[in-house]
Amino acid sequence: MVKLIRQGVVYSKDKGIEISALSPDVKESAKKKTIAYPILSSHSVTSGDELKIKFDAMASHDITYVGIIQTARASGLKEFPIPYVLTNCHNSLCAVGGTINEDDHVFGLSAAKKYGGIYVPAHQAVIHSYMREMMAGCGKMIIGSDSHTRYGALGTMAVGEGGPELVKQLLGRTYDVKRPEVIAVYLTGKPKAGIGPHDVALALIGATFKDGFVKNKVLEFIGDGIGNLPIEFRNGIDVMTTETTCLSSIWMTDEETKRYFELHGRVEDYKPLSPEDGAYYDGAVIIDLSKMESMIALPIHPSNTYTIKEFNENAQEILAEVSKKAAKELGVSGFDLTGKYHNGGVWADQGVIAGCAGGIFDNVCAAGDILRGKSTGCNAFSLSVYPASQPAYLQLMRNGICTDLMSCSATLRTAFCGPCFGAGDVPANNGLSLRHTTRNFANREGSKPGEGQIASVALMDARSIAATAANGGKITAATEIDVQYNTYEYKFDDTVYKNRVYFGYGKADPRQELILGPNITDWPEMYPLSDNLLLKVASYITDPVTTTDELIPSGESSSYRSNPHRLSELTLSRKDPKYVGNAKAIRTIEYDRRNGKKVFEGELSDIAAKHSLTEENCMLGSVIYANKPGDGSAREQAASCQRVLGGSANIALEYATKRYRSNVINWGMIPFTVDTAPEIAVGDYIVIPNIKKAVLEDAPTVTAYVYGSNNACIELTMPSLTDDERKIILAGCLINFYKY
Repeated sequence: MVKLIRQGVVYSKDKGIEISALSPDVKESAKKKTIAYPILSSHSVTSGDELKIKFDAMASHDITYVGIIQTARASGLKEFPIPYVLTNCHNSLCAVGGTINEDDHVFGLSAAKKYGGIYVPAHQAVIHSYMREMMAGCGKMIIGSDSHTRYGALGTMAVGEGGPELVKQLLGRTYDVKRPEVIAVYLTGKPKAGIGPHDVALALIGATFKDGFVKNKVLEFIGDGIGNLPIEFRNGIDVMTTETTCLSSIWMTDEETKRYFELHGRVEDYKPLSPEDGAYYDGAVIIDLSKMESMIALPIHPSNTYTIKEFNENAQEILAEVSKKAAKELGVSGFDLTGKYHNGGVWADQGVIAGCAGGIFDNVCAAGDILRGKSTGCNAFSLSVYPASQPAYLQLMRNGICTDLMSCSATLRTAFCGPCFGAGDVPANNGLSLRHTTRNFANREGSKPGEGQIASVALMDARSIAATAANGGKITAATEIDVQYNTYEYKFDDTVYKNRVYFGYGKADPRQELILGPNITDWPEMYPLSDNLLLKVASYITDPVTTTDELIPSGESSSYRSNPHRLSELTLSRKDPKYVGNAKAIRTIEYDRRNGKKVFEGELSDIAAKHSLTEENCMLGSVIYANKPGDGSAREQAASCQRVLGGSANIALEYATKRYRSNVINWGMIPFTVDTAPEIAVGDYIVIPNIKKAVLEDAPTVTAYVYGSNNACIELTMPSLTDDERKIILAGCLINFYKY
């Protein structure tokens, strides 16, 4: 189904993809013939390969926009310089507790009025559906504070980043990145009946994620197979490219793309995009759509993929292996999916079709075709469907799909991202949920292993989820059932947006007061880097990959996302519950130092004497070690919470994503790397002399001295810090960088 080419290739309209034999100078010229190259260049304020990008528009949702606006406000924000869309698709339920009420929404609307933003109230649309419908355009670039910010199928290069990168855009600064490599994703053939976008996306993720083949690169979708895919099918694949760890994506456009913009009343935003003959790519992924099979991604990552046929044929063995691996990574006992196999099959407890990947119009229509006249049954299995926008919901009502789904006992909900991040449809203990959403990370469904409540998610396409629902919860591939799929006309009715969305771009009113609820607080003061740094190891994580959901949980943390101190109490709560106490202990000593107390006495006196450390020349902070931290969400809280707790650095073999590394830097922490896992332990002290000088001079490595479990020296690397990144670290955080 999927073939990887790990060397340079050249594209031609007649021959497709061929291995490159270009000389180096010709290759450099041929790189400019991709779709991505001119889009990136036209948005950079500099020429060459050190890009400084200004975006055409921005987007955030209600777990991130408060922190972004508060940071920008502290840094001098006066008015939103580009269209900034504030959606409310994460805190949609507004339950009791913290700011799970509407305080953040009230703040968001007041900010849109004050600074000139576009405010989309709760239940109107999930963030990416709104941006596709209303903001994407061929040749544009959009940045969003959600990792699944991807509109490549509509000719838009979009990037999901942490909040501070959006702050930079609000303050007229740039997104700085070295020109990324571009990988061709060459599509051929036509999918058979029953195959949906999640099947293609999961196959792509399964082939590319594990060895980082496309990490921080651009995926450029080309090939004659694109013409065999409806536009929503393309959108469904595109939004999942985030899970490959690529930086962005872009697709060839055609008449189908143009029709999408015509339907949405924005035909002026269409233009044809295609690589030129002779375009050079740094590698390729060849996907034969005709050979695609129904797929499933088992816990606890979207890359843990199997065909459903393979899974069902070897279910007992696969479930045993998945359970063993997941239990080890979660650090719990009792995670066991083998009991889901009985009566000749694997039985799930729940199905969910939702969000920017699952809740799109074509997916819901296909599910309706499969379930028409059937029943999900009156046993444990339940099915929930969340259309991703009110305009899509309206059309599903008009064409009868809503009636078909409700008649088969599915429940229909409004546009909400909760099932994707752990705030909706939380399964019962030991439950198995099948979801056409973006992720199936540990705890992503809302369970709390540390408290004995363990559930799990497998990702499947809406079509196979519907086939499973029609089979009472027995996992079934959509390709195994006989269905008449119909073609449904889509008419975009934006009346609900005109009547409900606040369109304030270009209408900033500085007289408008920001409305801050009692749990919306300012960032605590953070301090510039000192001459020397004394770190205490607060957590040591050995998992192959550490997700942002493990660094800061995505479910219950929503209660306090606008209160930095309260939110920080949940840092690593599901992975390392002792971390917060460990970090606070060293933060208290640092507070004492800043208040004039002599702290380099007692257990620290010998260390201080060896390195001439004094209260005037050395600051103290905590550090975490993880092999590969930061996979998944773009939420800046994964880093900012560490900083609020006194964090000064991360140490890692590598960082899972650029966006997490950027978050670490933007919150004033140093993103150290090491070649091999260091022999350090929780409670060890690490002294880094002359760290300020090393950052100022862009030293590639520093020598650190470990005291505790293993008194030794280790080499820490600080690769590829830009001038601004060094200045941000020296200033102590992005806010200070702009303030001073």
